[in-house]
Amino acid sequence: RFSLQTLSATEFPVMQSVGEVTAAWKMSQKSFRQLISQVHFSMAQQDIRYYLNGLLFEINGNRLNIVGTDGHRLSFTSTELTQSYDKQDIILPRKTVIELTKLLDDSDDEVEIELSATQVNFTFGEIKLISKVIDGKFPDYTRVIPVGHQNSFTVDRMTILLAMQRASILSNEKYRGIRMVLGTGSLRLISTNSEQEEAEEELEIAYHQDALDIGFNVTYLIDVLNNITTPEVVFSFADANSSCLITVPNDNDYKYVVMPMRI
Repeated sequence: RFSLQTLSATEFPVMQSVGEVTAAWKMSQKSFRQLISQVHFSMAQQDIRYYLNGLLFEINGNRLNIVGTDGHRLSFTSTELTQSYDKQDIILPRKTVIELTKLLDDSDDEVEIELSATQVNFTFGEIKLISKVIDGKFPDYTRVIPVGHQNSFTVDRMTILLAMQRASILSNEKYRGIRMVLGTGSLRLISTNSEQEEAEEELEIAYHQDALDIGFNVTYLIDVLNNITTPEVVFSFADANSSCLITVPNDNDYKYVVMPMRI
């Protein structure tokens, strides 16, 4: 026989519906899961800027924009909704985002999403997930996404991903820096560490624009290449001091921006 110490069930917290639902829509779990997977890795983890520890859900007319940033890189994805709503946005906490990535199925079954000023409800299958939102002001992401980067090339995603993974082995363990050296028809990926060891990978690419030598945190580049699924990706640059814009061919709904670093 066991005698266990318990608490009164009446003291268990109950999430009450707070405020008017300002937007509600349905989409397949597969589509919603894919949207989140494209951006969730860019969220901050325990940043003192608490509003970065989550994803921005922004509704603008009939568009849903989802954005994640930690101040060093930014992911943006967008999809069209079946109806229009007043412009509004909320910040979904990191813990809720991680739970959604675990619970959502890769299926055509629907998920219903309801937004209010202080709360978001997700209903799918036998699950109802209710989350408070982060009370804060997300930075203006439109100022971060560059326009008009003229130096660009298209490359097979797996080819450059594997090359970056190999080159990153000898990168500095703390700063994880890698140099992208662009010349006519070629891309060299170069990394060094404090032991004076060096790794270099060279890829043939269709590139005939400005010669560039730019440093980046290779982890940020590997993250995006692991989390998008298209066969090819497009890298775009302005100059050696500007951010890198990564997009996918024939799709204006996805953008990933990485700030450069000095190496």
